[in-house]
Amino acid sequence: MVTVVDCPTCSAKVEWTEKNKYRPFCSQRCKQIDLGAWAEEKYVIPAVSPPQDEDDPDQPDGQGRI
Repeated sequence: MVTVVDCPTCSAKVEWTEKNKYRPFCSQRCKQIDLGAWAEEKYVIPAVSPPQDEDDPDQPDGQGRI
């Protein structure tokens, strides 16, 4: 059974096989569009900072605030 996925760029149905050298994309064009979006920083991975203790002695003012 062949796995079929949606192209991340245009949502076309794509067979996930060795003969599709652009997978998960449907074409070189869609692959380049996605790469361009990453280069222009249109996609971001959010950073989550752990909460700081108010009494954290490692903070500059000793109060957990900078």
